[in-house]
Amino acid sequence: MHYFHWIAGTILALAWFSRIVDAAIGMPSVTDVSHPEWDRNPVMPAGNPRVSIIVPARNEEETIAASLATLLALDYDNYEVIAVNDRSTDRTGQVMEDVMKNSHPSPRSGQAFPQGTLEMGHPSLRVVHHRELPVGWLGKTHAMWTAANQATGEWLLFTDADVLFKADSLRRALAYAEAEKADHVVLFPRMIMKRPGEFMMIAFFQTMFVFGHRPWKVADPTTQDHMGVGAFNLIRRNVYEAVGTYEALRMEVLDDMKLGKVVKQSGFRQRNVFGEDLISIRWAQGAMGVVDNLTKNFFAVLQFQWWRTLVSAFGLAFLNLMPFLGVWLAHGWERVPYAVALLSMFLIYLGMSWRSPVPPYYFLLHPVSAGLFIYTLMRSMVHTLWNDGIVWRGTRYPLEELRKGMV
Repeated sequence: MHYFHWIAGTILALAWFSRIVDAAIGMPSVTDVSHPEWDRNPVMPAGNPRVSIIVPARNEEETIAASLATLLALDYDNYEVIAVNDRSTDRTGQVMEDVMKNSHPSPRSGQAFPQGTLEMGHPSLRVVHHRELPVGWLGKTHAMWTAANQATGEWLLFTDADVLFKADSLRRALAYAEAEKADHVVLFPRMIMKRPGEFMMIAFFQTMFVFGHRPWKVADPTTQDHMGVGAFNLIRRNVYEAVGTYEALRMEVLDDMKLGKVVKQSGFRQRNVFGEDLISIRWAQGAMGVVDNLTKNFFAVLQFQWWRTLVSAFGLAFLNLMPFLGVWLAHGWERVPYAVALLSMFLIYLGMSWRSPVPPYYFLLHPVSAGLFIYTLMRSMVHTLWNDGIVWRGTRYPLEELRKGMV
């Protein structure tokens, strides 16, 4: 046992300490477009580029109106919104139509709208209704693909039906994209959290995100680090077409991250940025809401392979629970490497608290959230294998087809 604690503790200390050092050095290089220097217009020689904002929605009647309202209030001059009602069984489609009919624009930047515009509804919003889903597609990827086919913009912004946008969010992100000559820009959302369980679970998720992904390496073309976020994937249309459009990702559960992957692997310029509360989203309600949301995704992250899932569950337990156990079970100097691991973990929480509303003291609940995430991982595997596929928003997708469609 003496040697076990020294070996296990040293591994954990090196793992956590190296990550906090890497993050401390790298994170400052990730741009925050909410800063004053990005409050400018994305001017091009031919004028501001047109942006097509694509919003897929299935059974989102509670959130879609607020989301579309914020999109229609953007202070950018040249954009359209295409909202896709993907076979909803609630009032999502009707809510979309009501927003289109009842929302009237006000002139931006001194512009005057053509005569008759108000009687025609909002000129920046189109609603598309899907009644059926073709074989070999996920509902969401099919909705985004069909909307992109109708889009007129030089840039495409893929977002979700529950995201809230501040008026200057698109303008700032686009100004950054044009200044950096980026091909794909991901803007991280501010998480809206109201219950302790949400704070606890999202804090753990963000910790693992920092540990498993390196946002500061995404811009480095020599690395494989890539990024994609469903709330804000802004991509040049010609790049979107060059990587095969969403048709290449038609059966990808993790469509947002996989879009980032194919963009990076194809050699295009990818960037991710912070933005404070330029966009915000309430991802889940309560701790079990987070569990439910991730149940669909976790087995897909591990390529639908049971052995990867078991190994990952063990790895999560060792990485996240052993520092807390070891510092109590070890004796004397054996506790030091465990303490280093815990201190490094706490510093990650402290660093996250500077960019998110999660207080650093949620570090104390890290073992609880770790246990729930391990449970979610196993739950995702069992549900998918038991159902021979996943059930997503009322539609079942066979496991064999999901495996074939992975990128």
